[in-house]
Amino acid sequence: MSPMKRKGLICAPGVALLLLLVTVTPGCAIPSRPEASGGITRLGFSIQVGAFAEVKNAERLTAKLQSKGIEAFYFRKDSGVYVVRFGDYRSRDMARKGAEKLVAEKLIDSYFIASPDAVFKKSQRVTQPVEPQKSLPPVKRSGATDMGSIAARTAERFVGIPYRWGGDNVVEGMDCSGFVRAVYNLCGVNIPRTSGEQYRAGDKVERENLMDGDLIFFGSSADRINHVGIYVGGGRFVHAPRRGDEIKISTIDEKYFAERFIGAKRYF
Repeated sequence: MSPMKRKGLICAPGVALLLLLVTVTPGCAIPSRPEASGGITRLGFSIQVGAFAEVKNAERLTAKLQSKGIEAFYFRKDSGVYVVRFGDYRSRDMARKGAEKLVAEKLIDSYFIASPDAVFKKSQRVTQPVEPQKSLPPVKRSGATDMGSIAARTAERFVGIPYRWGGDNVVEGMDCSGFVRAVYNLCGVNIPRTSGEQYRAGDKVERENLMDGDLIFFGSSADRINHVGIYVGGGRFVHAPRRGDEIKISTIDEKYFAERFIGAKRYF
């Protein structure tokens, strides 16, 4: 299958990735949690490290962790500093033990155990994780704490950040689905890893009914999804065009995307 290309935009379907941009190797210190039906689960506790003023320092640490097979990504907080986050643990104590193992291996120094909503302001926090193996409960889409709105605003925080999550180890075409997975991770939700798997999960949404936080998919057919972004309202969506480029906002009505629009899915 040929990858989607437009001014360097590449995001091929069917690539098995872990959050973000690497394949986790056996023996990794970060355990995975079983997925519920449809591949959607609540996220558990994560490890957060760093408080970098310059994005290149966050990139360097992320690449270091990923080279060891650890799921990791960086993002910019409201304060403007960049932090790195990884892991999905069933309890705070399990996360602490995982972090201490990495400290002993000299992969990280100080750390913070983050609950799924730790990135958000108090007024925006989402619900706490539930026990694994339970399906993701529906969340009422209303008010300032609407989950879809939180996902959209979180996606907008990434706009302008250079997308280099994965360094030289990234497999071409993994960027778009990894980005949306990272955003949902910050919202306390695990979603499938590839754009094709993401399209097969969630509830179908007609274009005229799009809401903040919905994922929108592009390709040549429903079986050939090769790009995905997060809808943020007004016909706009946030997406990762390619590694090394910045996270951008585009519109669905742009000729290139309008011709390749396949559909949308909602996870809340």
